[in-house]
Amino acid sequence: MSKQKAPRRVGEKEALAVGTTIRGSAQKLNLVAALIRGRKVEDALNILTFSKRGMAVDAKKVLASAIANAENNHNLDVDSLVVAEASVGKALTMKRFHARGRGKSTRILKPFSRLRIVVREMEEEA
Repeated sequence: MSKQKAPRRVGEKEALAVGTTIRGSAQKLNLVAALIRGRKVEDALNILTFSKRGMAVDAKKVLASAIANAENNHNLDVDSLVVAEASVGKALTMKRFHARGRGKSTRILKPFSRLRIVVREMEEEA
């Protein structure tokens, strides 16, 4: 009597990677994710490598993880992978305060974001 195997969250020819605590707002991360949606993996890695945005470094790590999952866990061909989905959401928010004049304080919010990247193997068209 063992626990049943969990069903796959993605399709048969897909692989998934999730970055759960990426430091920065979801709005800024979504701008980077929009650059790679629907592109070939090779192009997406080049875009993230040479992007000036700071969030591109963390997005590249998650994309590299998705590629490694596709190759090692699901036996997919790396050369025919496409970024099928790149979705962004909010994670936790650290609350800090900053001392101000006359004994007052101001709240500082330090947000974290989630990035979910799904890569899909596309058939080569002859």
